[in-house]
Amino acid sequence: MRDFRFSFVFSFICICLAAYWGYSHGGLNGLVVALTITAILGIMEISLSFDNAVVNASVLKDMDEYWRKMFLTVGIIVAVFGMRLVFPILIVAVASGQGLIDVMHMALKEPDLYSQHLMSSHTSIAAFGGIFLYMVFLGFLLDDGKEIHWLGVIEEKLGRLGKIDSIQIVIGIVTLLLLQHYLPVSAEQKATLLISGAWGLVLYVVVNSLGSLFEDEEAGEAAVNVAKRSGAMAFVYLEILDASFSFDGVIAAFAITKDVVIIMLGLAIGAIFVRSMTIYLVNKGTLQEYVYLEHGAHYAIGILAIIMFVSIHQHVPELFTGLVGVGFIAAALISSVIYKRKQAKEIA
Repeated sequence: MRDFRFSFVFSFICICLAAYWGYSHGGLNGLVVALTITAILGIMEISLSFDNAVVNASVLKDMDEYWRKMFLTVGIIVAVFGMRLVFPILIVAVASGQGLIDVMHMALKEPDLYSQHLMSSHTSIAAFGGIFLYMVFLGFLLDDGKEIHWLGVIEEKLGRLGKIDSIQIVIGIVTLLLLQHYLPVSAEQKATLLISGAWGLVLYVVVNSLGSLFEDEEAGEAAVNVAKRSGAMAFVYLEILDASFSFDGVIAAFAITKDVVIIMLGLAIGAIFVRSMTIYLVNKGTLQEYVYLEHGAHYAIGILAIIMFVSIHQHVPELFTGLVGVGFIAAALISSVIYKRKQAKEIA
């Protein structure tokens, strides 16, 4: 429970703020509605992002205690206020051509109009976040250094493709071109999809290239600085990964309520619990104990990327998205338990 202590305190503060906001805008009935929606959004965010926690843990386990604390403290500020509040406002400001102050006023006073502007940016959001998550999935699938394969020979052979230089980037570009060509959307949406997806691809390449640069530094006194830089780059990578997951959650939240304050508070509760879950998985060594858990999470990310691409043309129910992620994690957990028992029998 120690790993979740901060989450409970943070959530209590969010709930109090939600109660105050609801009561000040609608009396006792407003208070009840605000608390109910906040709880729903928190649960939704956790269900949609559990696979995110597992992938985060796979990165965080190699970071030192300082960067773990940064992830849980500074990282949550970026995740909550940056990605759940400021970034959507920035998107609407760019899409509508209005100033940030005007958009903030719109979000508070004209939530329906604000929601319409945000929804109109769904293509660019889904393409950008979708291609980034897709590249994360391909990076895992095409890793020829993996020793354990959940799907056996199939996964092993796919991993061998990772030996081909830049194969991951090639597949990403081809996928983006195929989506742009075959998705039954308007010419304007196709152009937006291609441009936004290209930026998502560029961002992924930049983050991974910088990380590789630091890893290739010589050992010795410079190794200390390398470790710090690698920690910083891993921190940035995790924040971008969280941002890609949060896009879908923010859009989905507007189907439940148009109140941006309640949306931020509800998603914040989910975000902080996902972070604590990440720390818990690292501290308990869960990924080492349940060897297929990381596999399940990455396959869930791959499916989420595809869902984000499909959502450009066709709405995909949030319940389905959440259940798919949970389903992959559950299947991976069961497979891990079976694997452990089999290994124990062989040793005995």
